[in-house]
Amino acid sequence: MKAIQTEYAEKVAFYIVGSDPGESLATWESYREKQGFPWAVGIAQGTTLRDLNVQVQSTKLAFDSRGVIIYRDGYAQGNADKWRQVFQELAASAK
Repeated sequence: MKAIQTEYAEKVAFYIVGSDPGESLATWESYREKQGFPWAVGIAQGTTLRDLNVQVQSTKLAFDSRGVIIYRDGYAQGNADKWRQVFQELAASAK
């Protein structure tokens, strides 16, 4: 994911959002730094997970520039080719 995200970093914003209420933003930031992830981290607040219908660990969502979900997948889904396709679509729609 790091290599693919780096290819599109100028055109596509990428975030990892923690969903465990027992984990702080500092915990996620530390994990991000240790793993060398270039993206920003955040923590889901309030009803965000319910509103986005996130029901399983490691749900992946891609939103277009209008906030519409254009891709959704779960744990261990979405290989490099699929993510490259999603990022290409997002980059094209951002023009």
